[in-house]
Amino acid sequence: MKEWFAGLNQREQLSLLLLGIALVLYLLYMLAWAPLAERRQQLAQQNQGVALSLQRVDAMVSQIMQLRDGGGADTSQRNLTALVNQSTGRHGLQVSRLQPNSRGDIQVRLENAVFDDLLAWLDELENREGLLVTEVAITQSGTTGRVNATIRIAQA
Repeated sequence: MKEWFAGLNQREQLSLLLLGIALVLYLLYMLAWAPLAERRQQLAQQNQGVALSLQRVDAMVSQIMQLRDGGGADTSQRNLTALVNQSTGRHGLQVSRLQPNSRGDIQVRLENAVFDDLLAWLDELENREGLLVTEVAITQSGTTGRVNATIRIAQA
């Protein structure tokens, strides 16, 4: 075989060497790289499935915890709504919109409210009632000392 290879001219030898290298690279790809890439793709799909299952289990756990703690999600929502209605009444604030959402917090819209009464109400919610005021947007109303406010309140 050596004699046969030595008998070829330099151009043919170079062509055979390049063909041999290409063949070795092709075999390396087909025997090692391709199966590893396929297995990696299978594991990635399996990982996505497990992640989706984990999300569903986490959602179920949080629902179970809410049911255990408050006797149902609607009960805690009603209590929060009732608490907001009672406390705004004590401070003389008129609620123009009260909107609960699926995360358990509530959005309250107050229009033409006295600024000092609004601050006293927010202080009562956080410090006396133990609620969490997560978002507040206050804009001026047409009258001096009065404001429009949108407030998001959550259970602490």
